[in-house]
Amino acid sequence: MNKKETYELLLKQIAALIEGESDNEIGVLANVAAALHYTFDTFFWTGFYFLRGEKTLKLGPFQGTTACFNIPVGKGVCGTAFAKNQTLVIADVEEFPGHIACSSLSRSEIVVPIHNKQGKTIGVLDIDSKELNAFDDLDAHYLEEAMRILAAEIYA
Repeated sequence: MNKKETYELLLKQIAALIEGESDNEIGVLANVAAALHYTFDTFFWTGFYFLRGEKTLKLGPFQGTTACFNIPVGKGVCGTAFAKNQTLVIADVEEFPGHIACSSLSRSEIVVPIHNKQGKTIGVLDIDSKELNAFDDLDAHYLEEAMRILAAEIYA
């Protein structure tokens, strides 16, 4: 299967996995992180950060090595993607101004905003790779769709 086909199957699996689990946010997030993480060999760290208070993203469920607990809104890739409410695809994290190195093994990253039913950004999906240039527009498209599926189930 090519990457597009893998994502299309994965989206169906995620939808089926989380269907009817609207009252189990932590479980849904944990299973979605695991489904994404173990589908692609290039995903080194896969997880969520959510806004708590007005200025800080806090660590949520994830798969991978230990992670930063707190990321200021507007700082690093996660905080910037959250503040701009846009998906960021970073080919080389060392070239991103203000990158927060939660792991020195991370080389590239993609961060996708998560929205509630009112369209407000409430968190981000963060995926890191040990490889440079691991993510592209295809990843962005399908990961954005995965976050729409997730949000429709637990933030509707």
